[in-house]
Amino acid sequence: MPMSALAVCRSPPVPLLRLAASAQQLGGGRAGQAAIRVAASRFSASAPLSREIAPTDAAHISEVRKTIADEFALIRDAYQAPKHPVVLAHGLLGFAELKLAGSYLPGIHYWRGIQEALTAQGVEVITASVPPSGSIEKRAAKLAQDIEAQAQGKSVNVVAHSMGGLDARYMISRLRPKGVDVKSLVTVGTPHHGSAFADYLIDELASDYLPRVYYAWERVTGWEPGAFSQLTQKYMAEHFNPATPDDPNVQYFSYGAMVDGKPPLFSMFRMSHKLIQEREGPNDGLVSVESSQWGTYKGTLLGVNHLDLINWTNRIRSNLQRLMGHPPSFNAVAFYLGIGDMLAKEGL
Repeated sequence: MPMSALAVCRSPPVPLLRLAASAQQLGGGRAGQAAIRVAASRFSASAPLSREIAPTDAAHISEVRKTIADEFALIRDAYQAPKHPVVLAHGLLGFAELKLAGSYLPGIHYWRGIQEALTAQGVEVITASVPPSGSIEKRAAKLAQDIEAQAQGKSVNVVAHSMGGLDARYMISRLRPKGVDVKSLVTVGTPHHGSAFADYLIDELASDYLPRVYYAWERVTGWEPGAFSQLTQKYMAEHFNPATPDDPNVQYFSYGAMVDGKPPLFSMFRMSHKLIQEREGPNDGLVSVESSQWGTYKGTLLGVNHLDLINWTNRIRSNLQRLMGHPPSFNAVAFYLGIGDMLAKEGL
């Protein structure tokens, strides 16, 4: 996730660990659900189970198979917990917890309220932390280390956002770590076939400038920049996908997303959305619906951008939507609780 996304969040998220612990002690039920609802309300606004499709999107929606308009608008009364622990794998420039002011302020979590809500529902959650902009190979190796250290021999379900899905696929297919047994992989907004925006950036920088940009990036951030060139459509088609076959013993599921019409004037996705729309079609601002499909495709979330998928919802935008009579129809907490429920029903 781009660091500029921090501007989307106007205040640090509120820790919910005590709420989650309380829900576990109460053994779920109504009291446990109440804790989850409080968690969700602090991190993502609820919306009624209805949605009006913008006229400008009607033509594009017809291009997308299996759309999801309001299935994840609200927290349901009951969810099943999967049998195996859930590993949350973050995307590009992501983190488990970001400390901007040391111990003086609460940390900012990549999975805003999602881990806590899953835990409150009785799901055992493992949160991985891999090199933010490292290569797929290096990120996958760290993902395997984190799972092996925290799962302690248990089989796991991996739920990955964005580039995290590529890390997980590489780990499962190429690394095959002995101490890691993955039963399923659920990818959310993962560029399985690359992103036209990545191609655009690489082409625009060209070979003359790219080494200098990479050098400056590493000097300023301290992070290795290996990820960027691996997210192009060319790299995925010619190198990654042919060399990374699915494991027949793992179940693969995927979700995509698309925004409504044009992103707002000051949206960080305005330029990238337009470019991807022209080259690939409907998209969430960074990843197209077409590129996000891998394994069993569960559907396309309507009116959702790449950051909404991990609960980094712009509060100002949400409030404006309500004033205009179009309340948000997507609740990220409900979405991930729904994924856990789906895994449970699959016997995972």
